[in-house]
Amino acid sequence: MERKELAVELKHNGCNCCQAVLLAFKDELGYSEEELKKMGASFGVGMGCMEATCGALIGAQMILGMKKYEGKPILRDAATLAKNFAETCGATICKDLKGVETGVVKCECDDCVRNAVEVLLRNSQIK
Repeated sequence: MERKELAVELKHNGCNCCQAVLLAFKDELGYSEEELKKMGASFGVGMGCMEATCGALIGAQMILGMKKYEGKPILRDAATLAKNFAETCGATICKDLKGVETGVVKCECDDCVRNAVEVLLRNSQIK
């Protein structure tokens, strides 16, 4: 199964968006399922309030850091990931993605999860 579809399946089986993205890369990260769930536990629904960054994007950023950090900041990579997610999904803030104030959904949660995985894979040389 592709990682992005695995992430969606995980989301439908008890994980928040961040946890689902993290767990889709479990084989690459060297952490247990429980550890990854703990890392992502606070990042569902835009950090629990829809006012902050999408949990799927946060999960992708966490993976980027775990895979690419070598003692120096990776801010350029992080900025590129965020920019490409925003271009793909239409926003990075949960409430904006869900159309809370406008009534127009820019990207459903399943697609945010898929897109976070896809953008991470496409732009960071992560397997």
